[in-house]
Amino acid sequence: MTQDEKYFVALSTFTQFGSVKIEALINYFESPERIWKASKSELVKTGLSERLVEEFCGHRDKFDLDDYLRKLAELRIEVITKSDPNYPFNLKSISNAPFVLYCKGKILPSDSTSIAVIGTRKMTNYGRDVAEHFTKSLVEFGVTIVSGLAFGVDSIAHETAILHKGRTIAVIGCGLDRIYPAGNLNLAKKIIENGAILSEYPLGYPAFRSNFAARNRIISGLSKGVLVVEGEKRSGTLLTASHAADQGRTVYAVPGSIFSVYSQASHYLIQNGAQIAVSPHDIIADIGATSVLSCEVHSVLPTDEIEEKIYSLLVSDSLHLDELSRIIGLRVSEVSQKLTVMELKGIVKHIGNGIYRKC
Repeated sequence: MTQDEKYFVALSTFTQFGSVKIEALINYFESPERIWKASKSELVKTGLSERLVEEFCGHRDKFDLDDYLRKLAELRIEVITKSDPNYPFNLKSISNAPFVLYCKGKILPSDSTSIAVIGTRKMTNYGRDVAEHFTKSLVEFGVTIVSGLAFGVDSIAHETAILHKGRTIAVIGCGLDRIYPAGNLNLAKKIIENGAILSEYPLGYPAFRSNFAARNRIISGLSKGVLVVEGEKRSGTLLTASHAADQGRTVYAVPGSIFSVYSQASHYLIQNGAQIAVSPHDIIADIGATSVLSCEVHSVLPTDEIEEKIYSLLVSDSLHLDELSRIIGLRVSEVSQKLTVMELKGIVKHIGNGIYRKC
């Protein structure tokens, strides 16, 4: 670990300095070590209040950096600074990206092809089905699933990604030595084996309610787009979607029942410019994940009656998902799932806007 990295870690333990404030201080002092060792008078000259300077100096005087780094090593927590080549590619581009990320697990370059799957903790059966369906298809195309480890939609997204041998990343709003919610501790262990858990908060930092608004900007920042499954109109789900829009990410929203309070967030977003998502392919085609497979290399024969019906219909012409569903007599969701499997096998290819052709 370089000197700069060590002192970025030290600064991260004083949580009153957010990423924006640290960036301003770096511009003034030119290095994290100089910030950490600056006198009170030098710090006040930067525009920091005397109260904040006193608090920082009090924290600094009591803090043992070497002991802290030892604890991180014992807990197998990696520190990734913004200058580290392993820092997540998508996250680095946002204006208030954290200077330090604490990580348990592993971040891979392929994780830049990622989608955040978010929604309410009080999901309906419909919300569960949607989260499972979209997540399964996305991971089968090599997309990493990002979410927040909360109960409800977040947990289903993580669990489904793991079940289908995909990668998943959880971002939490407390130190990595204390998993929140505690009821998801076993899920957290599985995520570490199949991806990573990230936080910008230092060891021992509690899960304050206010942390989650800041946490949400990291969830959207890590991702190429954000999929809203379910949520109430006034919820953290909308806050994450707002961060995504500000960061230039695509917001996808799954429509639901007009009578369900948990569909309000999706419908509000669609009315205000979010992209409607009725199939995983609406996202897969958008982010370029269809290029993961090649028809010429992977082409095989249909393996069941439904695949044979779909293939026979596509032999002579390209058809829309809705048309295939109508002719075969199955629900759109069932045909969509089957088409996803057939595309993975290299039997068919999605050519955009819900239209398929044979390979």
